[in-house]
Parts: sequence; structure tokens; C-alpha cells
Amino acid sequence: MKLKPRTTRITIIITILILAVVAYYAYLSNKSKSERAAASMTVVEETLSRDLNNNYPPTPKEVIKYYNDITKCLYNETCTDDEVERLGMKTRQLYDDDLLAANDLASFLFQLHSDVSDHKDKKITIINIALASSTNVDFYTRNGYSCARLMCTYTMNENGTNKTSQIVYVLRKDSDKKWKIYGWDFAENVDLNGDGVPGD
Repeated sequence: MKLKPRTTRITIIITILILAVVAYYAYLSNKSKSERAAASMTVVEETLSRDLNNNYPPTPKEVIKYYNDITKCLYNETCTDDEVERLGMKTRQLYDDDLLAANDLASFLFQLHSDVSDHKDKKITIINIALASSTNVDFYTRNGYSCARLMCTYTMNENGTNKTSQIVYVLRKDSDKKWKIYGWDFAENVDLNGDGVPGD
């Protein structure tokens, strides 16, 4: 029996609607799964998941922000030895070549494990990190390199007592135009009126 044109149109419309509902349900189901997966990631896993080869922080402030995310993981979270080393390797991806040369890998990882263990033993945690605003980043040229300097204030808690310290970071732009951490020191040791680099 041949269907009437009107009946054929209704059948097609109903079929399209059913397919649309099924497709939308599948979309929501997949979205829900990905959201649950993201929600179940620990802070450490989320920090480690960043691909610095394809998603490198674009500004000095963003570099130090990610560096601080790594630092908080190391000193505030419970990390396995493997996670400590992987976080350490992420840190080294933020370092300038000269800073890497001054910190060979084996010594760096040994010192990192020691520092993390020491902080845990002394019950030292990071309570707050206040990073300078973008307008408070000093840009200058030194020895032909583009450099940037910014200050970060850390509030630490050690056995119930809060202590605050200010660190000045200097970053240098490498040949790939990426801002890399060149050095740092306590603010009281740095000439903030010149273009001095911590450690100079």
C-alpha cells in the first residue's frame, strides 16, 4: 500500500525528531562522563595534565602562576614519589637554560624530595599566595635579553604560626619567545629600583 504524501512527511519528521533526541541524549551522556572525569581528577593530576609543549603560559605572570600551582601541589598535597618527580620536571620546563645548567637533574630531584619531606615533617603549608598584578610587572632589557621582574607574597603556616615572605622573580625570554624563570630571591635582597637579577 502506498503511503500518502502527508503521511510520508509526518513519518520523516517523527524519525528526524527521534534521531535528534537520541543524538542529544548521547551528547549529554558523553558530556556528563567527561565532567565526572574532570571532577574526579586530583589537584595534582590536574596540574600535571598541562601540556607545556602546546600550552605554555604566555606571560611572566602566568608562568609564575603555574609555578605556584606546582609549588602548592608539592607542599600542600599528598604526593607519591613519582608525582613529586613529575612535578619537579614540570618546574624545570619553566626554567631558563642558565638556571637548568646551575641545577643538574639528579641534584635537583634529590633536593626537591628533601624539601618536600622537610615541609611535611615541620607541618609547613602554604596558606595564601598573592601574585603581583600584570601592571606591576617590570619589563626591561639586559644583555640583549627581554627580561621581566615581578613580586610574589607567600603566607606560610608552620605549626599554627603564620609567616609572610616576599619573593622577587626574574624571567627571561628565550629564543622561542617563551618566558623562562631566570632566578629569584627574597625582596629585601633585590634592588627593586634597578635591573638587578637575584643572585647577581
